[in-house]
Amino acid sequence: MDEHAQALRSGGCPEADRAIRSKGEIALSELDRLREAGVRFGAVLADAGYGTSAAFRQGLDARGLRWAVGIARNQKVYSVDVQLVAPTGRARKPVPDQEPRPAEDVLASLPWRRVAWRQGTKGRLSARFAALRVRVGDGETWGNNRHLPGNEVWLVGEWRSSGERKYYLSNLSPRIARRALVGTIKARWVCEQAHQQLKEELGLDHFEGRSWTGLHRHGLMTCLAFAYLQHRRLAGLALTGRGKNDLPLARPPAHTEPADGAARHHWAATHPLGSNSHMPALPTTLPATC
Repeated sequence: MDEHAQALRSGGCPEADRAIRSKGEIALSELDRLREAGVRFGAVLADAGYGTSAAFRQGLDARGLRWAVGIARNQKVYSVDVQLVAPTGRARKPVPDQEPRPAEDVLASLPWRRVAWRQGTKGRLSARFAALRVRVGDGETWGNNRHLPGNEVWLVGEWRSSGERKYYLSNLSPRIARRALVGTIKARWVCEQAHQQLKEELGLDHFEGRSWTGLHRHGLMTCLAFAYLQHRRLAGLALTGRGKNDLPLARPPAHTEPADGAARHHWAATHPLGSNSHMPALPTTLPATC
């Protein structure tokens, strides 16, 4: 069977004859590809669709990358002083001297302080946060589906004005200021908003074809249109000297916060850019954090 026939049978997707990979594995391979191409960034940000995967977090650690990811509220963690002790009974391996606890329970009794991470079009963006150094329960299984303690990381909780609570893990420096920690976590909204604008303004979600080639070309054209409009916007800013909030990408975005279901399970390598709720300026390099 020639290559053309194989492409037709596989729907045109060049990956169809390869082993199925999880989205976390795909994301890690994309990061490897970007680094080989010379792209620089400071941290990887991802929502809980990726962050709940211990394999994904460990893959980032193995690559020496800094990261901040969303997690489920019941993610099990240990205190930083957990120790492995000699086994008792039928156990054959050392076991922790304490039981792991859900992330929401660990942070529940801590003080939640208000932190503002940047200026938006309607004022300062802020929420209440709690943060604690912990060890994640993502090591080997030692009994009843409990896992040994892994690396020491930040456990962060966000309490939004709506009453909703979100939880995150990050391997950023233990000495980082709380505002910088929060700012890095919330920088993912830049990527979320770009994805939202690509769909709402430029038709990324309007593709109705069936081939991999068609989907690839559609995505490429919408990204090129997005980059062109951003270039025109920046040129307008340079000529008029107006502020970043004066020239939206197209029309004003429909939401000041991510819409429910928008850009779910998203990851990226990006950094906190700008202070406006519209898509910020494109950087000349990528020196920071998805």
